[in-house]
Amino acid sequence: MKRKHVYLTDDLEQAREAISAARRAGVLDDDIVLIARNDIEMEVLPENRRSADTDFQPAAVKGAMTGGSVGIVAGLVAMVIPPLGVTVAGAAAIAALGAVTGTWASSLIGSALPDPIRRRFDDEIQAGRILVVVDIPDESLALVDAEVQRTGASQLPFEEPSAMT
Repeated sequence: MKRKHVYLTDDLEQAREAISAARRAGVLDDDIVLIARNDIEMEVLPENRRSADTDFQPAAVKGAMTGGSVGIVAGLVAMVIPPLGVTVAGAAAIAALGAVTGTWASSLIGSALPDPIRRRFDDEIQAGRILVVVDIPDESLALVDAEVQRTGASQLPFEEPSAMT
């Protein structure tokens, strides 16, 4: 499993050093993104390093899991009520419908919400600092943290499991 850690840097040069340190510690390129004020992101950050502005993807995953779970329960309940005549295939269809509905509804809500990291550290972002967000495998946490902090980047109080691991 991977965990998302956030590091605060003062400028783009320090952010580049933090990225290099994370790579040297074994972090894959796709597991590193930067978050900055919009004007900084548009002018100086490469597109492949920009973080999504919304909570769309994590919301969609949570919606699929919740909707699917509710759908499974509803399908099983419908199976045990004889007058409804729901078969196993019908229960599976109800579960699939629940997952689709949950994904759709949560995605809509998530697309309207700012990314949780942006919400939590908005003051730092608005002050012109750059956040380096790294998805770190559990077995490499200590090594990556030490290497990145050696560049002068400060670890911020944020750690959560990555959405897609």
